[in-house]
Amino acid sequence: MRHLMECVPNFSEGRDHARIDALVAAMSGVPEAWVLDRHSDADHNRTVITLAGAPDAVAEAVLRGVGAATRLIDLTRHQGAHPRIGATDVLPFVPIEGVSLQDCAALAHRVGNEIWQRYQVPVYFYEAAALRPERAALENVRKGQLEALRRAAPLDPARAPDVGGPALHPTAGAIAVGARKFLIAYNINLDTPDVAIAVEIARAIRASGGGLPALKALGIALPSHGISQVSMNLTDFERTSLQQAYEAVRTRAQSRGCRIVGSEIVGLVPRQALDTSAEYFRALGNLSPEQILENRLAAVIGQKEAARVSA
Repeated sequence: MRHLMECVPNFSEGRDHARIDALVAAMSGVPEAWVLDRHSDADHNRTVITLAGAPDAVAEAVLRGVGAATRLIDLTRHQGAHPRIGATDVLPFVPIEGVSLQDCAALAHRVGNEIWQRYQVPVYFYEAAALRPERAALENVRKGQLEALRRAAPLDPARAPDVGGPALHPTAGAIAVGARKFLIAYNINLDTPDVAIAVEIARAIRASGGGLPALKALGIALPSHGISQVSMNLTDFERTSLQQAYEAVRTRAQSRGCRIVGSEIVGLVPRQALDTSAEYFRALGNLSPEQILENRLAAVIGQKEAARVSA
């Protein structure tokens, strides 16, 4: 049986292409770990990179990425629409094949300790790797973002890191390292610059506001495009599907006098999560077969096998 794991590091850099290339390069070249996807957004000022492979290889690749981010990203100069606490903001491990969620949590703990040993960046554990029940939800760890956490961590034991610290790294902040099931990051753009409408819709549809189960949502301004966005995380696509999330935003936007002008999936999505209707695929905008996790992984493994046989 193969043992495959995914890791989706989120870096607080979405504008400097040279830095983003350096992050990808740092995580490339580790045998049995493969960079499958990268997605950058200038308004969010954030890059999401998807890796997969053998657990130990993935761990080493992401540790190299954290090292590069620590050197290259100075959060004292960072501005962006997306919440963040670190240069490497979140580092979730996800089971794919032959590994369990508990295996991912154990690896998250090992990697978190190694991050502190190598780079002196404090670590918070979240989701299935959380050491405290109140830290299972990422939004609790990231409450107030870097600025509030930097003040509170050295003084308040409830906000101190799980590993390292208590003071945060002066330029790289802290990192949330976790283990979870597949999460789908899905953004829907509205044809209005009024971010209050996006915020209102996000509050109405997210689980914490009594909306759809297993859905997290934020309203975000996209000033470079003159529009606003409902930025969502579907933490369990079997409970709330992409189509349900899309329809929830569409109907509420329509009632507020605006409409959807585009949507995007950030990173890769499991095939099982996709609705097969042609109409819905059009609603997903630029979705291509290469954004399906199984397709990308099969292509990469096939290329590696072909190279090995021909060597």
